[in-house]
Formats: sequence, C-alpha cells, structure tokens
Amino acid sequence: MNLLRGVIFNLYLFCLTLTMGLGALPIRLLNRKTIALRYAKAWSRAVLWGLEHLCSITIEIRGKDHIPDGPVMIASQHQSFFDGFIWMNNVTLPAYIIKKELTLIPFVGPMLLLSGMIPVDRKGGSQALRDMMDNTATAQNQGRQIIIFPEGTRTKPGVKVPIQNGIVALARQSKGPIIPVVTNSGLFWPKSIWRKYSGTLIIAIGRPLPPAKGRDLIKHLDNAWDELCKINKITYESVDNSVDRN
Repeated sequence: MNLLRGVIFNLYLFCLTLTMGLGALPIRLLNRKTIALRYAKAWSRAVLWGLEHLCSITIEIRGKDHIPDGPVMIASQHQSFFDGFIWMNNVTLPAYIIKKELTLIPFVGPMLLLSGMIPVDRKGGSQALRDMMDNTATAQNQGRQIIIFPEGTRTKPGVKVPIQNGIVALARQSKGPIIPVVTNSGLFWPKSIWRKYSGTLIIAIGRPLPPAKGRDLIKHLDNAWDELCKINKITYESVDNSVDRN
C-alpha cells in the first residue's frame, strides 16, 4: 500500500510540476518576483494537498502562535522534502536557505531564484558563507522570514547530527528572533522516493530562543529541539508505532 501511495503521488507531483513549470514561463520572462512567490505558494499548497488526499497524511502544526510578525529566522529540523513545502504558506514572505543544486532543477530552479530563495554553494567555502549572509540580510531588510535547516542535510527520524555553524553567523545579523522547530516528516516522506506512509505528520514550533552567541546559540537550539520532541512525543519509536506501515 505504501508503494502504491508513493507511485500515485510521484505521478501527481511530476504532472503538477511540469504543468505549473510551463505555466510559470511568462512570469520568468517578465521577471515578476512578487507573482513568482505567490505562484510558488500555490504550487506548495497543491503538493501538500496531494500528500493529504493521495497519501492519507494528516498535517498537524503546533505552536504557530510562537511565530511573531515581521522578520524571523525559523531553525527547523530537516528529515524530508516535505520540509521544503510546509513553510511557504505558514509565513507571509518565506525565504528558504537552500542548497545550490536545487536551482539546477528544470522549471523549479529558476522559480526558486525568482521567488527569492537563497542558494548556498556548500563547496564554496568562506565566499559562499559571505554570500549567504549578504543575501539573508537583504531578505530580512525586505521583511522576509528566513527558513534554515541548521543540520545541513536531511536526517532520519530520531537521529541526531551536529548543528552546523552557519546559523551562528546568520544569528549575529538577524533582525528578528530565532524560532526552533521539530518534525517527524521523515516517517511519512522518507528518502525513498517510492514510498509514502499514512499517519499524522507533526510540525512543532517552539518559543523564540534566548539571545546567545557562538556555541551557546547552538546549545540553546539543540536543547530547544530536545524539549520540543519530548513535549510533543516526537521520537522514532513512539510515532512509528502509531503509523500504518502496511
């Protein structure tokens, strides 16, 4: 059943992306950045609709009232491609920090750039870090909400990896608070593109982190993630037992 869900969803996602990618050509030709962001939001809503209705995944967002108005930095765990869609319509002006490789995807990549996402060359060293900081500062000056995945890569549910130092540099210039977020999205949209699992996918949002610098910031974020997972009972074992894996 999980394989069938995955195949049906993948066909839906391919057709959706191709159709909307072709429909985006006039927006790209006219260089309409505001329209590009609205279009990206519509695409994300359609993707999440497919997950809910084709894969029987219920999306539950907890603690949304912890996100203040204006510029913020959302520091989220990253387990799944799902994480790249959920914030598009849950903040007003999202700007994801993404790996540069995503901008090379046909149809999708150019719209990511036009809609204001921030690409990072993970092999670019110090220059890539400076570019990311400059682009993030520009986005926050425009009132945008920054979404960053401090682990630097997708991780399996329940697996901890070191938080990367990039968030420390960004926090020094941030115009708003840093909001910790945990998820169990990897249980339902895993790295295997051919399987989708039904159940309740949780996004748990915490209170803004206290002001801190350097390793103290990383410690506060790590502790906030642990506390959110504990409060929301987000662990691989406890959630996995409630999911229909058939």
